[in-house]
Amino acid sequence: MTDTLYSFRRCPYAMRARLALACAAQPVELREIVLRDKPPAFLAASPSATVPCLVTSEQVLDESLDIMTWALRRNDPEQWLQMPKSGWDWIARADGPFKRALDRTKYASRYPSEDAAVQRQQAALFLADLDQQIDTWIFARATIADYAILPFVRQFAFIDKLWFDQQPWPHLQAWLERFLISDRFEGIMKKYPQWQQGDPATTFP
Repeated sequence: MTDTLYSFRRCPYAMRARLALACAAQPVELREIVLRDKPPAFLAASPSATVPCLVTSEQVLDESLDIMTWALRRNDPEQWLQMPKSGWDWIARADGPFKRALDRTKYASRYPSEDAAVQRQQAALFLADLDQQIDTWIFARATIADYAILPFVRQFAFIDKLWFDQQPWPHLQAWLERFLISDRFEGIMKKYPQWQQGDPATTFP
């Protein structure tokens, strides 16, 4: 059985799953999902009905960080998993308070009781801390922390890129820019047609 990844190109959670699968050279059948038109096979596979969802012969992984660690435990040529324990704390902060503030900034109309400006400032506090941590990478070299967090910083930056670029975060901005122009980012952002039952298999990476 070929492992199957249900994905959505622009979803930051799906991006980081694809980043780890590509780094680990773990081939999967990629099925591009349109979130407003979820196919029955995907809904049957994913307990949460969200992407990414990795289906293997042994299990279903429905969380992006689990998919990342699954791939890297199979093959970790760049030693992404070899990082200080504080790297997991950075990921937890990004996935928790930062993502919460990001959503309430980007999708302000969904949260009418929240002040989007206040939420942007909450997100900015995390980014200012991260800027102080980064030299070239969060640690001395790239780890899973960088590639788990970068897709969400990208999402936040493009809410208002002019504002983002004007903030006093030179290390963070350079870190993001290197990611955006990298072959690695280009490689995981190829466009695929919406998957339909019966389509020929698309292999990724």
